[in-house]
Amino acid sequence: MEAAPVVYLLVGLTGSGKTTYARRELEPSGVVRLSVDERVFERHGRYGVDYPEYEYFAREAPVVAEVRQELVELVRAGRSVVVDHGLWRRKEREDWKNLVRDAGGAVRLLYFPVPREELLRRLNERNRRADANALTVTESALGDFFARFDAPHGEGEEIIEPDSF
Repeated sequence: MEAAPVVYLLVGLTGSGKTTYARRELEPSGVVRLSVDERVFERHGRYGVDYPEYEYFAREAPVVAEVRQELVELVRAGRSVVVDHGLWRRKEREDWKNLVRDAGGAVRLLYFPVPREELLRRLNERNRRADANALTVTESALGDFFARFDAPHGEGEEIIEPDSF
């Protein structure tokens, strides 16, 4: 019996290394990367620059629906996938896990815990770039992100240490 395709669900705040990890560790082995931020950028430009920050979730919603559909199609076709999206809320992670399992895939939940000070350092560097993975994030926005983030605990998560890749 053939093993189920693996879907890597990445959990972490902006700047925690999710995209870097997916590109370095997973894509080279043939895992398909689905990035919500990159698709939003392709369609709407840069967060907080080409459109107001408060519009992000409205612009993101149809992209998330599209990525979810594509994920199901890839899993049913036997492909392993990495979902390059923060998955900040526990309920959101449960929904994605159920989607993957219903499509016939196996889930690996990878958590990227990074201390606030290190995130600030990384984001200050990233804020100088203008690509899809460089959403401008201020210190106050990062505080808001932390307030809305449910760190995984007891969800079968695997910890990816900041300096391990």
